[in-house]
Amino acid sequence: MAHVSAGVEYALHCLLFLVDAQELGQPASARDLAELQKVPAEFVAKLFTKLQKAGVVVAREGIGGGFALARPATDITVLDVVEAVDGRKALFECKEIRAQCALFGDRTPGWAVDGVCSIHAVMIEAEKRTRDVLAAHTLASIAGRAAMTAPRDHADGVREWLTARTPRRHRRAQTSQ
Repeated sequence: MAHVSAGVEYALHCLLFLVDAQELGQPASARDLAELQKVPAEFVAKLFTKLQKAGVVVAREGIGGGFALARPATDITVLDVVEAVDGRKALFECKEIRAQCALFGDRTPGWAVDGVCSIHAVMIEAEKRTRDVLAAHTLASIAGRAAMTAPRDHADGVREWLTARTPRRHRRAQTSQ
């Protein structure tokens, strides 16, 4: 968690589109989700490989296939997505600098290194609070917030756009056989 990557942001946006697609009972392809956001399909495919491995999405094979949420949007937290895409990393890695004071020479006194470093303690607390906040927000809660700010016709437009892509994928699959 040293740094939340742009991949997490793209993954969350894609997953919000899957919340809409789930209402239609229609999976969405990584290619269509990439096109919808104007990012390279290969990038989104890599994200979805990680999300699938973490059990956030499932792949539906065959004509009209694609990705769908593996569980309800209320059960997928932002922390789940961060850890799926970026892995579980510590916010801070203590380098035990406190033991390297020039005044100590080669003999660091015990009082200087006993217990958790006061700086590290703050970082541990910050990481815990960050994880708690990320775990408290789900795809459903984010989708609800987004729905309150965007006009209703935007969500309808996304659903229509995704629905219109399905026949195109069917045609591509049939012509490549």
